[in-house]
Amino acid sequence: MPKALFGAGCFWGVEKKFSEVKGVTDTEVGYSQGISDHTTYEEVCSGKTNHAEVVLVHYDETKINYLDLVNFFFQIHDPTTLNQQGPDRGTQYRSVIGCYGDKQIKVAEDIKDKLNDNQFNKKITTTIELVKNYCTAEDYHQKYLEKKYSFLNI
Repeated sequence: MPKALFGAGCFWGVEKKFSEVKGVTDTEVGYSQGISDHTTYEEVCSGKTNHAEVVLVHYDETKINYLDLVNFFFQIHDPTTLNQQGPDRGTQYRSVIGCYGDKQIKVAEDIKDKLNDNQFNKKITTTIELVKNYCTAEDYHQKYLEKKYSFLNI
């Protein structure tokens, strides 16, 4: 199963949105792009590890492609705000696409360039880089909104 990695602010809402996309087979929240391959939520929140909160997306290429996932990513958050989404501020909330190889980098950069030219009034701050030091977030963060609000059927 191919995979993609996206950081678009607090990972709870981003995970929920990606989990609802047809063709996405699994999601997992974690931390990536930091200085080590192991960290904790508390360490990430300190700002000292340089990790971003991210969602690891596994998908079925017969139902959705990487290009569509990247386009969806740019639709679900404001990629023009540096180190923040809504009320969440800090480097862990930055907009980032972690890529698994040069092909993903090319697709993501092409989409970012087109959106910068045609879509947004401000420059996109999303970084596009090879995945570095990904680690899974603590169990209580996994499917957080689904577990917390399951009684609401959201």
